[in-house]
Amino acid sequence: MANFETVVVETDLLILGGGMAACGAAVEAAHWAKQHNLKVTLVDKAVVDRSGAVAMGLSAINQYVGLRDGQNTVKDYVDYVRNDLMGITREDLVASIARHVDSTVHLFEKWGLPIWKDENGAYVHEGRWQLMINGESYKVVVAEAAKNALLQSGVGEIYERIFIAGPIMNGDKCLGAVGFSVREDKFYVFKAKATLVAMGGAVHVFKPRSSGEGMGRAWYPPWNSGSSAYFTLKAGAEMTCQEVRFIPVRFKDAYGPVGAWFLLFKSRATNSQGGDYMVERKAELENWAPYGKVKPVPANLRNYLGMLDVMEGKGPVYMRTEEAIQKIADEYKEDPKAYKKKMKELEAEAWEDFLDMTISQAILWAGTNVQPEEKSSEIAAAEPYFIGSHSGASGAWVSGPEDLQTGESKQEYFWGYCNMSTVPGVFCAGDASGASSHKFSSGSCTEGRIAAKAAVKYVVEHNEAPKVDQALIDALKADILKPLDTYEEHRGETTDPEINPHYIKPRMFMFRLQKIMDEYAGGVTAQFTTNKALLEKALELLALLKEDSTKLAASNHHELMRCWENTHRMWQAEAHVRTMLFRNETRWPGYYFRADAPKIDEANWKVFANCRFDPKTNEWTMLKRPIMTVIPAAEAVGA
Repeated sequence: MANFETVVVETDLLILGGGMAACGAAVEAAHWAKQHNLKVTLVDKAVVDRSGAVAMGLSAINQYVGLRDGQNTVKDYVDYVRNDLMGITREDLVASIARHVDSTVHLFEKWGLPIWKDENGAYVHEGRWQLMINGESYKVVVAEAAKNALLQSGVGEIYERIFIAGPIMNGDKCLGAVGFSVREDKFYVFKAKATLVAMGGAVHVFKPRSSGEGMGRAWYPPWNSGSSAYFTLKAGAEMTCQEVRFIPVRFKDAYGPVGAWFLLFKSRATNSQGGDYMVERKAELENWAPYGKVKPVPANLRNYLGMLDVMEGKGPVYMRTEEAIQKIADEYKEDPKAYKKKMKELEAEAWEDFLDMTISQAILWAGTNVQPEEKSSEIAAAEPYFIGSHSGASGAWVSGPEDLQTGESKQEYFWGYCNMSTVPGVFCAGDASGASSHKFSSGSCTEGRIAAKAAVKYVVEHNEAPKVDQALIDALKADILKPLDTYEEHRGETTDPEINPHYIKPRMFMFRLQKIMDEYAGGVTAQFTTNKALLEKALELLALLKEDSTKLAASNHHELMRCWENTHRMWQAEAHVRTMLFRNETRWPGYYFRADAPKIDEANWKVFANCRFDPKTNEWTMLKRPIMTVIPAAEAVGA
């Protein structure tokens, strides 16, 4: 076994991750832990300042309900989320976040985040729920608050550049987590009374559109490798919405955001012939009733109408940036000086939208001589991603808040502590928790706060020190560091260490995974289409890949991390394929299409499709959970 020092850290609450959810959890946990003399430990595989989906920045806060000003109610937001996910949502979880998210946004502003305001001092909205921000340093601002809360209070500590490989389990109880430093020869054992999982979603499970040197380019951060799903699956937690992948339409190749163009600039997207598919294909929405009739049209259906144009040979699809800018500027055409000034403002805002959050798109525009006020830009559907925070919903099945339950829903949706998974003491937030989409950055931070408060309560009420068997730790250490030993044992048997009959490197392992998912599970090259036979073939090939995962090899710390990242992705992939196979309908055309079950089936499948992996038997269980209405409770909260 690789000669790594074993470092044991004992804590009360362990927060895994460094993104928005983890930072929100750190701020809240520090407050409550201080009152109960508890210790909080945050562990991140990166550096908290620039960790997570908001690492590069953001040009808008996408969830702000506006309760204080009476703009909307919690019920309004629940309605919006339910409609966009075609009826599949946990209303209690969505409402729980929506009733608290505004206070989180106000904290952001207090901490120093610049939020756009008009001449009357009111927030500038990008859309009904979105606020415009100068957000290049959004994550830095929130990370500073999290670090101050933990370190200055004296209750917490932060470990960075530590990759969490998996949970420590004693039967059905989680005792913490194990991992390793990506810089030093150190193996870490974190013993905890409660663990809060917030390690993001999954990218690069499917083959990306970009290739070669651009392969790492994705819409969602490429370092999101399914660690949240892996951790909860291996702990034996019930998972939900694993079939729901998100496919965003973004500016092609650099994945620049489209929200500001659609919502702020009121731009249109058209095919190469100038046709507006949202108008020309409006009749198609009737086939997806009742959700095809709601406003706004669900994101997946908007995707689908554009995809139909592309499949009919009417591509590429363009964002009509020049038309949108001109239309706004024309309001000032009577005054040449004002017109020129407005054009410069609009041009600056167009570039700033990318510079705040997707710098590579600005570079691509510059490199391809694009001037948005003069020329349209191509947009395209990205590859699939697994996230519980944006327009996806995959994650762990967690308990909702007790006060938002109806008599009936309390049996199904509540088991003692808000945001606790079905494994006692394992809490989830952000991309780690499922069926509560459209929380975005502000909602994820809010959910981290909610989960942390509940986790501290759990620790107070279950304040027993975890007893970890040393033999278990030794076995976990040997398994986790095995790729280093495999490489050292066999690397001299070939002239090229990348090619060896005794092992597989993580890069090639990832290519195999992506090929399976792309061709059999409805990726880009399959036009996001699959069927029962293809999915069954995917499971067959994933089983072979899982066998070969024991032969992964790493030549250094970085490759060891890559080995485990791709193992995590593989488990996310299997959960996805099994759940797509289980849900015998097409509910989200535009995200994926089941060619053998091409219609929505409200009678049989307006339910949650859940799964659970049993670590003791290595068997999967698929099950349905009911969708229940808790709107009356949510409406009261939002009043």
